[in-house]
Amino acid sequence: MTWTGVFPAVTTKMQASGAIDIEATQNSIDRLIENGISGVIVLPMLGENATLTQSERDTVVRAAKEVVAGRVPLLSGLAELSTDNASAAARNYQKLGAEGLMTFPSLAYRTDRQETVAWYKTVAEASDLPVMIYNNPIAYKVDVDVETLKALVDVPGIVAVKEETGDIRRVTDLFNAFGDRFDIFCGVDDLILESLALGAIGWVSGMTNAWPAECVSLFNTARGGDFATALPLYRLLTPAFHLDTDVKLVQYIKLAEHLVYGAPEHVRKPRLPITGEERANVQEIIMQAISDLSCLAGRKVGKG
Repeated sequence: MTWTGVFPAVTTKMQASGAIDIEATQNSIDRLIENGISGVIVLPMLGENATLTQSERDTVVRAAKEVVAGRVPLLSGLAELSTDNASAAARNYQKLGAEGLMTFPSLAYRTDRQETVAWYKTVAEASDLPVMIYNNPIAYKVDVDVETLKALVDVPGIVAVKEETGDIRRVTDLFNAFGDRFDIFCGVDDLILESLALGAIGWVSGMTNAWPAECVSLFNTARGGDFATALPLYRLLTPAFHLDTDVKLVQYIKLAEHLVYGAPEHVRKPRLPITGEERANVQEIIMQAISDLSCLAGRKVGKG
């Protein structure tokens, strides 16, 4: 299996009470697919995975499976503490209809290289689902680096790496070490153009939740080598893309969805809604992107 294209990390919509809003979540997934994305990832960190009960996670996967209806691959995030629980979760998500796993490192503590290898090998062998390694050492303090991947290269179930070190040099290091053994996905929105220039074939994106058509256009244009066309759009969206790297990316991206198309922006505690100056600053960035995108679209229509 080869994954490629834009795979949004889908936000889990909430009601004001904190309960999951299944209808809004399904509507957002359908909107993403209708706007050309290549795959869907539910229960990512952006989907507030850690705050959900297992029953709620199951409900989200079932609801996503229903609305995706085979149109694109459906992946589930897998974030657990123990190896036994992670293996059980892998089998469970396969039973629920997921077609792949975006697997976090153990959330129990900072595993060393030997433990990290054992973790991913065991989870990959626990089910028949292909695994994308979620490599975000900034947030989780575990780096699945080249030396770690060398110990996993013979595990057939591991097919992709979500590269989120923030160090663009890592993309080239991975290709030099492994060729096309792993599908390399950019995992941060504000490095997507650079990652594509270096050979990445996929994008796990946060702000695609707000602007799917624009992000798909950006990805396809740049992957096709037309950087002259892609660059103005990338520069326009980069201030909003920077919000994807903040610790409050869940609140910020949900606010973007709310402002762009009216989705609920509620989050589950301990996250709290952003207010005051912080909200005003984030809203200004998003509204500027909305305005600039409208102007860009107008110029394209005028040329036609």
